Parts: sequence; structure tokens; C-alpha cells
Amino acid sequence: MRDPKNIEALLELPVDLMGLIFYKKSSRNVLNTQAAEIIAASGDKVKRVGVFVDEDIDTVIQKVTKFKLQYVQLHGKETPDYCYDLLAKSAKTFGCHDELQLIKAFSIDKQFDFSITKGYTAYCKYFIFDTKGKNAGGNGFTFDWSLLDQYKSSTPFFLSGGIDAESAEAIKALNFPQLVGVDLNSKFEISPALKNIALLESFLKEIHKEVV
Repeated sequence: MRDPKNIEALLELPVDLMGLIFYKKSSRNVLNTQAAEIIAASGDKVKRVGVFVDEDIDTVIQKVTKFKLQYVQLHGKETPDYCYDLLAKSAKTFGCHDELQLIKAFSIDKQFDFSITKGYTAYCKYFIFDTKGKNAGGNGFTFDWSLLDQYKSSTPFFLSGGIDAESAEAIKALNFPQLVGVDLNSKFEISPALKNIALLESFLKEIHKEVV
């Protein structure tokens, strides 16, 4: 997200987290000059998540400060050591009372080894399981969700990758206790970083309906 009026409209819906992409190769990249209006539009109504791809730690901390981020989503090849160093830098910068929360993204295909996630459990509040494709994210298609049967960790995760308006029923049918939310992005856009609010509203109403 980056358009103030679009953000204000979005926050009329039951949304918990709002992503800001800080990746220069992305068409959704957010500029520093947009910080004040994004913060004003979102306020304390939603948690702001900064999405980074193999970014320098000092740059991440600068964005956390400027955009008042509560979460950092790591969408590249960041290691557990990187997560440790980022949290240590955050604690030193902001104080332990204001600790940053990390979300680590993993790109899933049939060859993915879920044991890799174990090294991140001490540092990450959540994981996000996305489709493996040519891009760091936003590949626009789903992976085989049955592969999640192999995930045995207790760390909660978000489901991502190609979720669209027709996905609600299939998602509600999933039975993974660690699944806590879904990432809604490209399939709900009018243009990069501009969300289709009516489509989101329809999906959210459907996903919150009780399964009979």
C-alpha cells in the first residue's frame, strides 16, 4: 500500500496488517517521500509491515524509524544470523521495550525442506509461505498447499501466493492449526499498490463466514 485514500478505504475493512514494499525492483516500491502521508492515513488502525529483500540492516532500521514499522518481513535469502543481528540492532536503537517483530518468507515448491524453518523460530514471530517463482514475491500463482502437511513447527504462518477472490472456500477447508492469516496482494489490485476495495471486502466477508 502507498496511496493515502486507498489506505483509508482499506482500513474500513477487518485488516490486521498492511504491507509496504521497500524493494527497488518492485513496481510497488515505496519512497521515503511518501512516509508522512502513509503514516497519517494508517495511524494506529493497522500494523505496518515493511517488506525487504536482502537489504542492509542499517537501511532496514532507517525505514523502521521513518515509517514507524511494527513488523519487518524478510523476503530474500536472509539467514538466522541476519535475523539475530537485525533484532540486536533494533533493540540497541529503540530499546527492548519496543522490540521489532520479524516475519520470514519462504518460497515453497515440491523440493522445499521445511526443516530449514527451524533455524528461524527463535527470531521470527511469524513465517509466510509463498509460491516459488522467478520473482522474490508476487509471482501470481499458488503452490500445492498439501505440501504444508510437512510443516511441523509451532510458529504460526501466513499463506501467500496467487490467492484470489475465488480462493476463500479452499482456504477455509484447510486444516493447519498454525495458519493464522492470508496475504492478499496482486489478485486484488487495480494497479500496482492500489487495492480493489470492493473485491477485498467481498473476499473478507466470505472468508469470515462460518463453515457449515
